Amino acid sequence: MDRELLDKWCEKGILGLVLAILVYSPLAFGLVRPQEFVIVTWLVVAALLLWTVRFLVSPKHRLLWPPVCWPVLAFAGYAIARYFTAEVEFLARQELIHVLVYAVIFFLTINNLHRKEATQILGLTMVFTAAALSMYAVFQFLAASDYAWHLLKAEGFRKRGSGTFLSPNQLAACLAMLLPLAITFTLTGRVSVMLKIFLGYSCVAIFAGLTATLSHAGWLGGGVSLVVLLALLVRDSDYRKQALIVLGVAVPVFLGLYWMADTPATRHERIVLAERVEAARFQTWGPAAALWKDHLLLGAGPNHFDTRFPQLRSAATTLPSRPERVNNAYLNILAEWGLVGALLVLAGWAALYYQVFTVWKFVQRSKNDLSVKRSNKSTFVLGGALGLLAMLLHSFVDASLLTPANAIVAVTLMALVAAHQRFASERWWTTVRWPLRVPTYLLLAAALVYLSSQNWRRTTETRWLARADAIVTSLQSTNVASNPERRAELNREQLSALEKAAAIEPTNFETAYTLGEVLRQQSLAGTSGGQELAGQATIWFDRAVKLNPYLKLIQNQNGGATSTNAPAPEK
Repeated sequence: MDRELLDKWCEKGILGLVLAILVYSPLAFGLVRPQEFVIVTWLVVAALLLWTVRFLVSPKHRLLWPPVCWPVLAFAGYAIARYFTAEVEFLARQELIHVLVYAVIFFLTINNLHRKEATQILGLTMVFTAAALSMYAVFQFLAASDYAWHLLKAEGFRKRGSGTFLSPNQLAACLAMLLPLAITFTLTGRVSVMLKIFLGYSCVAIFAGLTATLSHAGWLGGGVSLVVLLALLVRDSDYRKQALIVLGVAVPVFLGLYWMADTPATRHERIVLAERVEAARFQTWGPAAALWKDHLLLGAGPNHFDTRFPQLRSAATTLPSRPERVNNAYLNILAEWGLVGALLVLAGWAALYYQVFTVWKFVQRSKNDLSVKRSNKSTFVLGGALGLLAMLLHSFVDASLLTPANAIVAVTLMALVAAHQRFASERWWTTVRWPLRVPTYLLLAAALVYLSSQNWRRTTETRWLARADAIVTSLQSTNVASNPERRAELNREQLSALEKAAAIEPTNFETAYTLGEVLRQQSLAGTSGGQELAGQATIWFDRAVKLNPYLKLIQNQNGGATSTNAPAPEK
C-alpha cells in the first residue's frame, strides 16, 4: 500500500476512535466505573498505535507543539514521579493511568485532528451528544425518574435530570462546557441551513437539560459563559438580533422548567433535596485544606483524599466516610498533588488562554472581505474557550472536571482550541527527523506497553469482580436462600472469583477487604469450619490494612464492628 494512502487511513482511524471515545464516555455513566473506563483505554491504545504507524510510514511527519503542550507534558511527568512516592500504590496507579489517558487524548487530538474538517466533525459530535443527553435529562426531570439507564441514582440525585451520568452535577458540567460551542456554531458558524436548524434545536435542548439538573454550580458556569458570549455578540451588529433571540428563548425555558420543579406538590421535594445536597458540598473543603496544609508541596498523593478523609473528618460532618472527591476541583488538586501539581495545572490553563488571545485576530475573517464574514475557526475558538471557562467556574464548587468523561471532553476541547495556534505562525510545527525520532519512538513505545499491560490487568480483574458481584445478586434471591446446597456452591464461586481478582491485582486493598468480609460472614453462618474461615478472614483483613493503612481510620469511625482488623468502608 502507498505510504501516503496508509497515512491518511491512519488519520481517519484516529478520528473514528476519538469520536467513539467522545460519544461512549458520557453514555457509559461518565466512566466513573472501571468496567467502562477500560473500554475507553483500549480505544486510546488503538489510536496511539495508529499514530505510531503514522510516524513509521511518514519520514516527514510533523508535530504541532504550541505552548500549552509543555505544561501538559510536564504534569504527566510529574504524575509518574509522584506515583513512585505515593503511600497507597494502588490508588496512585489508577490515577496515573487516568492522567496518562487524558494526556494521550490531548496529544492525539492536537497532532492528528487539527484539520478544519476533523475539528468541525468533533465539535458537532460533542454538541449533538450533549443535546441527546439533555433530552434524556429533561425526560428524567418531568417523569421524576430515579434511574440513569438501569442504575438507581444516589438519594440526593433522584428526581433531577442527570442524563446517563449518575450525578446531575456531572451532567451540568458537561452541558455548561458545550453550550457556548453549540450557540457559536448556530449563530456564527459556516454550516448549511439544515444543520443550523438542528443546531438551534440542540441549543434549546442543552439549555433545558442544564436547567433540569437543578445544579447551582452548573447554572453558575453556564450562566456566566452565556452572558459573556451574548455580550460579545451584541457588540457586533451582524449578530445583535440573534443574540437577543437566544436570550429571549433561554429565560422562558429556565423559568418554565424551574416552575415545573417547584410548583406541583409531588415534585417540590426535589428542590429541597437538591438544596440539601448543594449545601453539603462545602463540608469537604475544610478537611481538604487541612490535608494540603500537612502536605504543602507535593500533596497527600494522587487519588488519596478519599482514603484520608476519615482522618480529618469533623464530628459535625454529615457526609459518609468516603466522599471520593473534594467538592472543589482546585482544592482537590492541592490536597492530592500539592502546590507543584497546582502550579503545573495553572500553567496549562494560562498557556491556553494566552494562545486564545494571541490567535484571535488570525482566526477571524476581515471585515473588508466581500465574501461571507462567518468563520468556523473563530466560531470554535470562541465557543471552546468560553465552554472551558464555564467548566473552570463550575469547578470552584464541584469536582465534575475530575469525572473521566468530562475530563476527556475538556482535554479534547483544549487540544482543538490550542491547535488553532497554527494560524498565527509556522514556528509551532516541528518535523520529526533523526535524532528527534529516537525519544519520540521511546515515548510512544513506553505509553503503548504500559497502558496495554495495565489495562489488560485491569480488564481481567474487573471481569472477575463483576462475576463476584453477579453472584452476590444471586445469593440475595429467594430461591437461593431456601436452598442451602445452591447457596454453598455460590459462596464457593464467589470466593473463587474474588481470589482470582486478587491474584491478578494483589495491591487492590478493596478486593482484599471484600474477601475478608465474605469469609467472616461465612464463618458466622454456623457452617462447618467456621473457625478456619475466621482465621482466613483475619489474614485478608490484615492484608487490606497493610495495603492501605488508612482503612483502620474508617473502621474506628464506624465503631470497629468486627473482632478483626476489618475496615468498614462506605463506598
